[in-house]
Amino acid sequence: MIKSKFGLWNNKGLAGLLVLTLLITSMSCVIPQGNTVLVTRVIDGDTIEIEGGAKIRYIGIDAPEIAYAQQAGEFFGQEASEKNRELVEGKRVYLEKDTQNEDDHGRLLRYVWVDDMMVNAELVKLGYAYSYTCPPNVKYQKYFLQLEEEAREQEQGLWATR
Repeated sequence: MIKSKFGLWNNKGLAGLLVLTLLITSMSCVIPQGNTVLVTRVIDGDTIEIEGGAKIRYIGIDAPEIAYAQQAGEFFGQEASEKNRELVEGKRVYLEKDTQNEDDHGRLLRYVWVDDMMVNAELVKLGYAYSYTCPPNVKYQKYFLQLEEEAREQEQGLWATR
């Protein structure tokens, strides 16, 4: 085994390489601001309605359900819905498609961006949603899994000690 105080394989070199990798990755997530749509209503923690009436289901995440009709809500469902409302309602958002266009309920499947913030990721990061893998829509899945792990470790949102 070769030991070196210099180069990529020492602790500072590895840290620098990691920072560079994260910087390049985050730069690839910046979304153009053209072609935005207005969010007219927040349905729950992972679904919105946009101008024209189309419903959008966030890809890659699952928020706890809110109470409706005869069904009881899940723990932290109302909080997730309120956070989603805070992030997007009345705002113009950019919708990014992955592989599938819509789900079995006719909702469009999208990553939702407000400026340079991906709402799907922000909800997971803050502990308002879980990472939810549903192939073939997996473009950001490793990122969502990482954010969920960090939210759990930091006891964010639904991961907070009760």
